[in-house]
Amino acid sequence: QVQLVESGGGLVQPGGSLRLSCAASGFPFSGYAMSWYRQAPGKERELVASSTRAGGTTKYGDSVKGRFTISRDNTKNTVYLQMNSLKPEDTAVYYCNGRLGYLDYWGQGTQVTVSS
Repeated sequence: QVQLVESGGGLVQPGGSLRLSCAASGFPFSGYAMSWYRQAPGKERELVASSTRAGGTTKYGDSVKGRFTISRDNTKNTVYLQMNSLKPEDTAVYYCNGRLGYLDYWGQGTQVTVSS
C-alpha cells in the first residue's frame, strides 16, 4: 500500500521558517523523483520543488528560488522541504509527490499559513 505522509505544516509569521517532511512507504522510494507542490485557495496546483532519484538535480518554482530547499534521505524514505523567509503568498496546502514514468503518487497535503 503506497503512502505519502506529510508533516511539519502550521502557522508561521512572515519571515519565519518551516520544514516539511514527507515519509514514503509502499514503493521503491529511491527510484522515484520526488517533488513538492502547493495549492492556494482559488488557484491551480503549482510545482514548488523537485528532486531527481539521487537528489543530484533539483528544480524550483520561480517564486521560491533562493528561499526553499528540497532534500531527500533515501535511507529514511523521506523528502524534506526547508522553507525560509516565508511570505503570506506562500500560504497554501503543500503536497508531496512521487513519480516514475506513469506511476504518480500523492500525499494528503499539509497546510502552511503565513500570517502575522
